[in-house]
Amino acid sequence: MMKPKFKEIAEQGKTLMLKVAIFLIGFTVVGLCAFWLPWIGNVLHEMYPEFGYVKYPLLIGIYITTIPFFVALYSGLKLLSNIDRNEAFSESSVESLKYITICASTITLLYVFGIIILITVNAGNPGILLLGAVITFASIVIAVFAAVLQRLFKSAMALKTENDLTV
Repeated sequence: MMKPKFKEIAEQGKTLMLKVAIFLIGFTVVGLCAFWLPWIGNVLHEMYPEFGYVKYPLLIGIYITTIPFFVALYSGLKLLSNIDRNEAFSESSVESLKYITICASTITLLYVFGIIILITVNAGNPGILLLGAVITFASIVIAVFAAVLQRLFKSAMALKTENDLTV
């Protein structure tokens, strides 16, 4: 009687760490947006007053990118919940992966657009451009990975459906 409970807890523990990581990432981003970004904006404005005109557009652009970021985090939580319920290969999981792909692609496009604008108006601080490039690259990797997983889940669902019809 004790073994099934332990096994059940162990199974949920696998996704629990990922869920905790998603919440920690979310809270970290909220904290950065609320405290660090305005502070670093002021510091950069004091260090480079000639680029003061891009302070608020840059902050607004970063805040806009947090919308698809949090949608992707929520989709990740939905996917982990499906895995907990042994419904990993379901339409809901495929939909979650689709949203993650769309959100990561949106973040990529927004950052590429922002980098192009910064370079165009001669406000391309190397540190800001490097940070934007890192975020863009990470978003591309996440978008590709989620798209591959989405395709894999669709194939697994098709095989499962075929197998269920055979039996």
